[in-house]
Amino acid sequence: MTTSHAEPVNGKLPHEPEKATLEGRNKLVGFWLFLGGETVLFGTLFATFLALRGQTNDGPTANELFHLPLVAAATFILLVSSLTSVFAIQAMHKGKRNALALWLGITVVLGLGFLGLEIYEFYEYVKHKEFGMTTSAFSSAFYTLVGFHGAHVAFGIMWIGLIIGQLFRKGLTVVTAPKVYVSAMYWHFIDVVWVFIFTVVYLLGKVG
Repeated sequence: MTTSHAEPVNGKLPHEPEKATLEGRNKLVGFWLFLGGETVLFGTLFATFLALRGQTNDGPTANELFHLPLVAAATFILLVSSLTSVFAIQAMHKGKRNALALWLGITVVLGLGFLGLEIYEFYEYVKHKEFGMTTSAFSSAFYTLVGFHGAHVAFGIMWIGLIIGQLFRKGLTVVTAPKVYVSAMYWHFIDVVWVFIFTVVYLLGKVG
């Protein structure tokens, strides 16, 4: 039976606590709509990048600039973090709060690792290759797209970190469970966007 309050029924959470209340289900639907808007926004940034990728203004080209091993390492880290967020949801469905918090914590650490590599990448481009935000139309489009994604990763790290804190303060309930679930949806979304960035920006940049 569906419950509308925050406490487990008979001391036990339902199998999918994120859908146990009307409020929780509404959050999921609303978040899908939000992700639809984010998809349109990123699609616009991708289209802009593709239109400007050849406008280098005598600055470095993508083939001269990108160092694929570094980007591949960042990609691997982010994809693994998507897997750990799946493990977190599995732990939530089993009602294991501590395991849930552990997997979310690992996801945050991996996200920080990805972000650190991205910041290092930007530093190398600016410091050693004189490839700044205003170097060319290509550089502006690159930093806008990749940097906007990086900002999403940073937001996701802070969001998941706050949710971990809520889990220890309030416990795993039908109120906190939807928050965990939508944060995992968000994390998967930014992982998928990065796969497109890796393909369109980096791989096509090296072969194009």
